Parts: sequence; structure tokens; C-alpha cells
Amino acid sequence: MRVRILKMLGRALTRRCLVCGGRGIFSGYFALRDRCPTCGFVFSQEEGYWVGAMILNIGGAQVAFFAWFIGGMLLTWPDPPWNVFLVGGVALMTTFPILFYPYSKLLWLCGDLAIRPTEEARERFR
Repeated sequence: MRVRILKMLGRALTRRCLVCGGRGIFSGYFALRDRCPTCGFVFSQEEGYWVGAMILNIGGAQVAFFAWFIGGMLLTWPDPPWNVFLVGGVALMTTFPILFYPYSKLLWLCGDLAIRPTEEARERFR
């Protein structure tokens, strides 16, 4: 079980199908295909399925911002450069969600399949 989850995480971080490891599951940087072109696994399980991925994306951006802010405060106290924090925070909060978007979808799917694997995923997982 643990090996399967680690394998799915590795596949998610390399933007490959979580079930078969096939490539080409994105038709563009942001556009996840409906099915895996290699094994045919259906990615979207139900209507509104990707809301959790959006929440994961927003949460990841917030964690990155707080790491930036708290880390910067700890390193520069007692004279923190507020303008650097402002510009860096705005840059981080605009670029992180864009860059993390496809990974948030695959990580959300990975968590869902780890908790409640579908029959299709059980049969096809290699």
C-alpha cells in the first residue's frame, strides 16, 4: 500500500498518469485530458471534482507565502526590508498558483486514489 502511494506521488510530480505511468496526460500546461491516452483511466471522477485541487493550490500558495514572510522576518530582524517582502510576496502569490496548478490536480487525484481507490485503478495499477 505504502509503495503504491509513493509510486503515485512520484508519477504526480513528473506529470504522468498515476495508474499506468503513461505520459501525455496534459494537452497543454494547464489542460488535463479527460482520460489517460495510454490506459484510458478517467481522471475526473465526478462533477466538481477539481474543487479540492483548487483548494490545495490556494493552500500551497499560502504556505509558500508564510514561509517566505516568516523566514524573511527571522533572517532580517530587527530591521526587515518591508519593500522586499511586499514585492517578493506579490510575485510569489501570482506565480506560485500558476506554476503549481497542474501538480495540484495530480496531487489531489493521488490523495483521492490513496483513500478510496476506484476498481479501475486497482485493476490497472502497475
